[in-house]
Amino acid sequence: MDYRKCALEILTGIGGKENLASAAHCATRLRLVIADNGKVKKSMLEGIDGVKGVFEAAGQLQIIIGTGTVNKVYDEFIALAGVEAASKEDVKAAAAAQAPWYKRAIKTLGDIFVPIIPAIVATGLLNGLLGGLSKAFPGMADSYLFGLLDMFSNTALVFLPILIAVSAAKIFGGNIFLGAVIGMIMIHPNLVNAWSAGSGAETDTLWSWFGLWNIQNTGYQGHVIPVVIAVLVMCMIEKKLHKVVPETFDLFVTPLVSVLVTGFLTLTLIGPVFSQLETWVLSGAKALIAIPFGIGAFIMGGVYAPTVVAGVHHMYNAIELAMLADNGMNTWMPIATAANVAQGAAALAVAFKTRNKKLRSMALPASLSAFMGITEPAIFGVNVRYGKPLVAGMIGGACGAAVASLMKVYATANGVTGIFGFLITTETFVGYLLTFVIATVVAFVISYLIYRDEETAADNGADSDSANKAATEQSAEAAIDLNRAFDDNCVYAPLKGTAVAMADVPDETFAAEVLGMGAAVDPAEGKVVAPADGEVSTLFDTHHAIGLTLDNGMELLIHIGINTVELNGEGFTAHIADGERFKRGQTLITFDKAFIESKGYKTVTPVIITNPDDYAEVKKAANGTVEFLDKLIETKKG
Repeated sequence: MDYRKCALEILTGIGGKENLASAAHCATRLRLVIADNGKVKKSMLEGIDGVKGVFEAAGQLQIIIGTGTVNKVYDEFIALAGVEAASKEDVKAAAAAQAPWYKRAIKTLGDIFVPIIPAIVATGLLNGLLGGLSKAFPGMADSYLFGLLDMFSNTALVFLPILIAVSAAKIFGGNIFLGAVIGMIMIHPNLVNAWSAGSGAETDTLWSWFGLWNIQNTGYQGHVIPVVIAVLVMCMIEKKLHKVVPETFDLFVTPLVSVLVTGFLTLTLIGPVFSQLETWVLSGAKALIAIPFGIGAFIMGGVYAPTVVAGVHHMYNAIELAMLADNGMNTWMPIATAANVAQGAAALAVAFKTRNKKLRSMALPASLSAFMGITEPAIFGVNVRYGKPLVAGMIGGACGAAVASLMKVYATANGVTGIFGFLITTETFVGYLLTFVIATVVAFVISYLIYRDEETAADNGADSDSANKAATEQSAEAAIDLNRAFDDNCVYAPLKGTAVAMADVPDETFAAEVLGMGAAVDPAEGKVVAPADGEVSTLFDTHHAIGLTLDNGMELLIHIGINTVELNGEGFTAHIADGERFKRGQTLITFDKAFIESKGYKTVTPVIITNPDDYAEVKKAANGTVEFLDKLIETKKG
């Protein structure tokens, strides 16, 4: 892969370095903040060799390239753009202000929970493995080793409030150790363990609000949202104190007041209120999944992928962590798995069915990645781009999720889906396997049946062989010979019909060659094809005219008819997008010649060289009728 060429094309596609606010990369994609999204040519970006998908999320333009490659492209990109390398956090901060408030809130939850997922995964995997082993070898549960490992397996959940508090303090810009203290206060041994209280352990009044509301001395083991809110309050207090307390006393006063005030508010107000709200949310999620006959899970499995597209799926982390902390049974994870593998299966069907080599080379690894739990390449690189595979994946995800609900499948951790999910669903292995299979089969079959390769006929990602084949098929009736020799000093007819000198074009502007020199064609049929390889520089919204930049350096304007802009696009159909590359002979625009003429417009079509200063001479070469790609204009370098 030519990393510099890829980077240069990406920079061009986003509107140049002037339109770039910030740039970073993660393991699989470039993460860019764009000044003006209206200047981004998404279709051009999607067609760049090496780009597997393009989407916008959380105020960022994210360009999927792939592990092991993205860092090399990024190095070239920032060198070409003349910007300094930024961290993902820098880019997130730059993009955050552009997102609506609710997306910022969900993004914040994701930023808090994602860093602690490895801890949950590690202990959850261990918990799942121990569960499977104890069933296979019942006597193992009585061993010292099993007792030791069992203690390890629930550590992250026992001390979850502390993990969340540390991560939240970092995100909210506070002292992470003060955050940890708030987390410790919430599970202090002097409080009755929340799980014990839930099992009937006796509690006492910790605080009474005027005798109207008695707060019990119960800990917050297993709670998520109250910890986040408590640490947010602490960070606000801490940052305010840093501003008003003199530096001489800041080291002593700020930590003391921050912990004292936040601790009191947490145990007497924040904790009780938000733990109740969290209980309602958790109960609602469980009730949704528990709707009879798997209907609730069916709905969630279907809408899960669109929430990924919208970038709001991080909110599920809070639900999963709360489920795990509540009873150790994460029933949300199988729904996510069904949705993820279904999107992978839908992309796999495209890989099997398409004849577009580049699409196949992208869809196949993207689908395998989805089966491993990483869905972005499949969703954004294939399924969203072509529409029908996304719908097929949603249906497959819904069916798989319903099976998971009916069979009461659950996981012992979160953050892992797909194939690796088998490691944390050992206690419901058969149900998880069936969920996996149903979601995969349904999505694959539906995607294979409804996907049509015609959707990619104008795909600028087609390789040269498939593009030439598509172009030949599109214009077979015109007998275009793509194999004969072509002279780069000539412009070849993009239409078939009768050659017309520019002086004879019934429009003073064109006849006087104000826009450039060239020739015209009085078309015999309503089709415009590419006269050579190149790129679309301008596609008018009304599709009556198109600007081309050919690989030989010529810049062309093909204007279909006279004053046809007044039709507002009626009668014209574009088969290519602004910024896309094309091959010689590829159909660019079709038009209804009879309709246009019935409206009183002439269809004579000027073909104009708009950079005539690059040539010493430009003259009409053809006389009489011309077929597609017959010599129309001759030029002389100078």
